[in-house]
Amino acid sequence: MSKKIRLGMVGGGEGAFIGAVHRIASRIDDRYELIAGALSSDPERAARSAENLGIHSSRSYSTFTEMAIAEKQREDGIDAVSIVTPNHMHFPVAKAFLEQGIAVISDKPLTVSLEEALELEEIVKESGCFFAVTHNYTGYPLVRQAKHMVETGELGNIRLVQVEYVQDWLTVKEEDGGNKQAEWRTDPTRSGPGGCLGDIGTHAFNLARFISGLKVEEVSADLTSFLPGRQVDDNVHVMMRLEGQAKGMLWSSQVAPGNENNLKIRIYGDKGGLEWHQENPNKLIFSPFGEPSRTLTRAGHGLSDEANRLIRTPAGHPEGYLEGFANIYTDIADALLECQAGASPESVMKLIPDIEAGISGMKFINSVISSSQENGKWVKLDA
Repeated sequence: MSKKIRLGMVGGGEGAFIGAVHRIASRIDDRYELIAGALSSDPERAARSAENLGIHSSRSYSTFTEMAIAEKQREDGIDAVSIVTPNHMHFPVAKAFLEQGIAVISDKPLTVSLEEALELEEIVKESGCFFAVTHNYTGYPLVRQAKHMVETGELGNIRLVQVEYVQDWLTVKEEDGGNKQAEWRTDPTRSGPGGCLGDIGTHAFNLARFISGLKVEEVSADLTSFLPGRQVDDNVHVMMRLEGQAKGMLWSSQVAPGNENNLKIRIYGDKGGLEWHQENPNKLIFSPFGEPSRTLTRAGHGLSDEANRLIRTPAGHPEGYLEGFANIYTDIADALLECQAGASPESVMKLIPDIEAGISGMKFINSVISSSQENGKWVKLDA
């Protein structure tokens, strides 16, 4: 068995959803050992959370800066830190650990501003450290299969990219009712200027770019906040012009009743099309032009080596959100071990979302907001 990665975590204490998801994902393939944390800005909650997770009191820290310095000084210090805080803390936490030479695994979006993102990019370069962003939907086997089919030309020249990520949980003002997840996600000082855009729109954008392999050149956008007093957008419409004269559309919403976590993507070329739904992730619809549509299934016949590599259970046994997230963590574990053996971070990233993917997301947020503020004017970007 490969050496386990010694993992630390900042954020993700009791009551935090995404911290638990990251911990489960890191454990599925038994590649990590969580040994240290600054799990909350409240010292009592941090200590209580550490105890509940089996982290020794000597490795439970009141602040992330204390943790970064102390862990660097230990012979058995952490190999990497997972950042699962609200968005506004991503940059200072990543900076603190990178400056200590510790690898970083950060939740998305990368930061709360493009300026921070570009500064972080320079810090990553100067540190020489490994850095990954957990755009977890790229870890599904059939998403990797879709990317493979685009790359091998089975769709031909890409013409259309349609992606949407739609929820309903903010249809009412959850942020006024004590829902802490809603509170920080609708507070621009903690979420950044993009509400729904930054929270789930960036996932949709990343998925479209990951599968299609195409950069977005221009956007025309309309952001809306439907609930009076809400400070950030809760609905996003974006038209996109992609390289190679391809066209795209992105819809992201958190105020669409009847939608739980409805992420789906459709990509069409001059030879055929693909369609994948996150809520039914074990099927990929392939429609060659002029032929009947075909359903590819996870662990079924005809998949690429890359898709099959990520599969844990036999055909017909569903795998989903946690397993897809775990695939990202397992790929990161492999990459970290290669780095420890002397490889450069750049050479081991492969399909792992990196700092560049995070910066692309921030450029997208910036350009969409700018376009919407100018009544849908087409705005250029390089993402």
